[in-house]
This record gives sequence, C-alpha cells and structure tokens, in this order.
Amino acid sequence: MAKLVFGMNQSLDGYVDHQEFAPGPALFRHWIDHVHGLTGSVYGRRMYEIMRYWDEDRPEWTPELSEFAVAWRRQPKWVVSRSLKSVGPNATLVEDDIEAVVRGLKARLPGEITVSGPDLARSLTDLGLVDEYRLYIHPVVLGRGKPFFAGPRPPLRLVSTDHVDEDVVRLTYVPA
Repeated sequence: MAKLVFGMNQSLDGYVDHQEFAPGPALFRHWIDHVHGLTGSVYGRRMYEIMRYWDEDRPEWTPELSEFAVAWRRQPKWVVSRSLKSVGPNATLVEDDIEAVVRGLKARLPGEITVSGPDLARSLTDLGLVDEYRLYIHPVVLGRGKPFFAGPRPPLRLVSTDHVDEDVVRLTYVPA
C-alpha cells in the first residue's frame, strides 16, 4: 500500500512560493533523490502547470537540473483538474471522483506518492488520505502568498526533524 505524502518548501511564516526562494545545492540533490524514489505524484492543476517546465530540456541547464528533469518525466503523474482538457507525457487527467482515484492508487501501488499543491493537499487532507506532511522550512519571511496549509490545520504529531541543507530544516508530521 502506497503512502501519500505532502511536502513543499516554505518560508518561516508558512508560505510556499517557488519564485521567492530556491533550494541550495544540497537541498536540490535531496529533491533529485526524492523524485527518483517516488512511485508517482498527484498534482493540482496550478502546480502541474508550473512543473511542466521540466518537460523539455533547456541548453542552459546544469547536469543536476537535467537529472531532475529526467527523474520527473519518468514518474507517473495524476493531474486533478476540471479545466484542463489534456495533460503531458506520463500523466493521467483526473476530472472527478478524486477520492476513489487516490484510494485506488494507494491500495494498488507500493512506495510513496506525493501530493503537489496546497489546495489539492487540503482536499485530500479533508478526505483523510494524506499520510505524512513534510515541511521544508527556509530562513525567509514572505509576509504573503499561498500558505502551505490551504485550510484548517489538521491535528498533527511530529515524527522527525532533519537538516537537509545548510539553512533548511525538514519537519515531518503524521496525522494525530
């Protein structure tokens, strides 16, 4: 049975915004290794559209960026959207009954499936489907933006803390 995990980089004040801060080399290596080990990812529309950046190679990329892109392209993706009409390679469009789809993925697949996007994570949290939350805390205060928890915070229990980069700490929680 797969474990459903929601994890994202966030500011000290709880906002996620990939344009406001970027991972350092050690954290980026962590993300590459993480993506290599995934069974797949469930995306909300907005996060999927951001991640489509990795669909095509770019001449300015470093070897690390290319490695991430290859790992990202390889993994199966399920994209939850009512507005998209199609999705890219190695992706499946999920237009309705997200609960049944995600429960089915968890039941039939091994390993780890990530949830990408705070709004989608909120919906899956409300359905009791998220098994773990990983908060990658950066030493940045934004004061605005999209919060990591898009709705009421579920009761959580801390299970681990890790330094994953010089300035970034990962806090791992499970539902209490």
